[in-house]
Amino acid sequence: MKQTSWPDVPPINQKNYYTEYMKRDDQILSLRLQAEANRDRLVQNAKDRDRALNNTNGEVALPVDDLGGEDGSASSTYMDPSKIIVIHPGSQNLRLGFASDALPKTIPMVLATKYPQTESEMYEALPRRKFEERGMDQQHGEEWSKKYQKMCNDLKVDMRQNKRKVLPNSKDLVVNFNRRTEPEIISQHNDPLQVEWTDVSTLEDGGSETSVFIGHQAQRVPDDSDPKFKLWRPIQNGWLNENEYPTQAHLFNDLETILDRAFRWELGLKKSTEWKQYSCVIIIPDLYDKKYVEQLLHLCIEWFEFSRVSFIQESMAATFGAGYTQACVVDCGAQKTSIACVEDGLCIEDSRINLKFGGWDVTETFIKMMLYDNFPYQEINLRRRYDFLLAEELKIKYCTLSQANISVQNYDFHLRAPNQPTRKYMFKCYDEVILAPMGFYDPSIFDNSHKLDKRRHLIDRSYNAYDVDMPDDPTSAAQLAILAHIQPSVTQTTIPSSSFTGAPGEMGMATPSKERSNPFNFLAHNNNASATPGTSKAPSPAPDAGVSTPVPAPYIFGASSRDLNGSPAPSARNGGTPAPNGSFLLPTTSFDTAAAPNQPLQRTAKDLATERDSVLPVAPLDIAIMTSIQNAAKGDEKKVRELLGSIMVVGGGAKVPHFAPFLEERLRARRPDLQEKILVSRSAREMDEQVVVWKGASVFAKLATNDSWITGGEYKVLGSRCVYHKVLWQY
Repeated sequence: MKQTSWPDVPPINQKNYYTEYMKRDDQILSLRLQAEANRDRLVQNAKDRDRALNNTNGEVALPVDDLGGEDGSASSTYMDPSKIIVIHPGSQNLRLGFASDALPKTIPMVLATKYPQTESEMYEALPRRKFEERGMDQQHGEEWSKKYQKMCNDLKVDMRQNKRKVLPNSKDLVVNFNRRTEPEIISQHNDPLQVEWTDVSTLEDGGSETSVFIGHQAQRVPDDSDPKFKLWRPIQNGWLNENEYPTQAHLFNDLETILDRAFRWELGLKKSTEWKQYSCVIIIPDLYDKKYVEQLLHLCIEWFEFSRVSFIQESMAATFGAGYTQACVVDCGAQKTSIACVEDGLCIEDSRINLKFGGWDVTETFIKMMLYDNFPYQEINLRRRYDFLLAEELKIKYCTLSQANISVQNYDFHLRAPNQPTRKYMFKCYDEVILAPMGFYDPSIFDNSHKLDKRRHLIDRSYNAYDVDMPDDPTSAAQLAILAHIQPSVTQTTIPSSSFTGAPGEMGMATPSKERSNPFNFLAHNNNASATPGTSKAPSPAPDAGVSTPVPAPYIFGASSRDLNGSPAPSARNGGTPAPNGSFLLPTTSFDTAAAPNQPLQRTAKDLATERDSVLPVAPLDIAIMTSIQNAAKGDEKKVRELLGSIMVVGGGAKVPHFAPFLEERLRARRPDLQEKILVSRSAREMDEQVVVWKGASVFAKLATNDSWITGGEYKVLGSRCVYHKVLWQY
């Protein structure tokens, strides 16, 4: 039975389609308002000029801005950079400041509130291990121990090949020394670097203004404080943290509180009445959730009442900050690593990849490897605040990707816990310092077991306004290829994709084609990387508009679906050889069973989106970069060479010494035929990798010809729909 008596509106007949509805700029409110503002500014400038000429007998010089732009419209009015706030929220840190600032303020993205239990009491210890077991293999799991031992052996072989000296008993020296080490107690008056812990009694004295602690204050709240406090992190793994929050309102409220306190305490904007004079630029991920973007827009317009808001993607901002026009941006954050190719100031949509690991995983794995080798502080738990800060300090000090620095060395660290005397530990380490950051190239060594817990539990994905069953969060062919390597069914619809050629009208018939070599077959770990592509660069024909059933085969550039040209998706036909290269057209309508009576019903777009959300995107970094470049180039070898020669590494996770040269070596091993072309660089002008993205957004904010500002008036009329017309990319 029908759910409503409202009549169905049949689609417009395309042959008799003469209307001009929504085809002109003056029919779109946000563009019309912008044109009217430009016209009003022209009129006002003309009046001011006439008034100045009358007052000075025609001897005044005309300002350049009055002449207008190339299209005759007046250029945008000058905006004071000190009145523009640039915000870059991340999983671990929030960076914000005025566009006129040289460097941003960095605040840990964490908030502490009163709670019956601390996070170390509520959750199991990190790194996860079985404390009751005796042997290290049993404590950390047999499977992980085998992976770790294999990485150790592979490193020895590699170091011998590179003519590095390898002592056969290095591990035994480390394990035996660490097992015998006892901590040295240092009295308080002999420790000059005492930590100042947050005084929780100020909460009662300060009233509602300090009802919570944020940032560094929150991290320094003692674990044994009275009353107890719990740390909340609104963003984890690059998306909103639905795992630890009980309600959506609590999550959004904490996000708003952190931003509110940061504006007041870090930027000095004490009075909220001043905020109407300020504009705001927000940096969002390349592959974003629309609900997240719309929530940030709502906060800035409705709660903070900024006059104007603009959005910029991380990779775009990175190229602005470095001054590059074309680059493959590799952004290694704390808990996510994003890769995107940027050309002429815009992201190439199909090249965007978002991997769910980063610097925090390196920290956790480094501590886990040290514990396996009898680290003297066996009780370390990264859920405790002082242990987390200690682990970050150890990673920053000792982790490296240079084999020249690998040797058995003696180190020490000081453990400073609240209400306890300082303890000094001596320890030795060997290859843990290089194997932990090498997890970027073997992510299975990371603990990925809980990163998808309660995904879409509080916040559902965004859906199309005209088709409520059609997810419309941005997708990427490169990201889909990564997911297909892990779980091939995310790209399979009714019939396995290897059965189709993708030609229009051929729904079930496959044209036999000769097997060809594949230069981009990285996810199958094929060493034949130097093979030349044997495919035509002519694109496959698109499906006919009149075909009612969608073509289940992916749209593959320059190849039939058997010649996969480096698609990382495993094929159902030969199990393990990568399938389509990634430019996929996902089906949006239900499948007609008459076309393939022996096949199960085709899944809807919503089912496919649900399955994609259930797969954690992790892949070796070098393979992910090659996949991104392949999807950006779409078979153009010239563009492949250009992008391989302009790889830029940014983000705090990439601050491990020797990160860029090591990545360059790995990429050259993947494509030995292009060894001379591959170049991996850090950000330009030796700028700190952590602030390149923020710096680029501050440059973007100061552009006079920026038309992507969303005003409060537009938002009140159009709501989140104004984002579609205002952002610089296809939203």
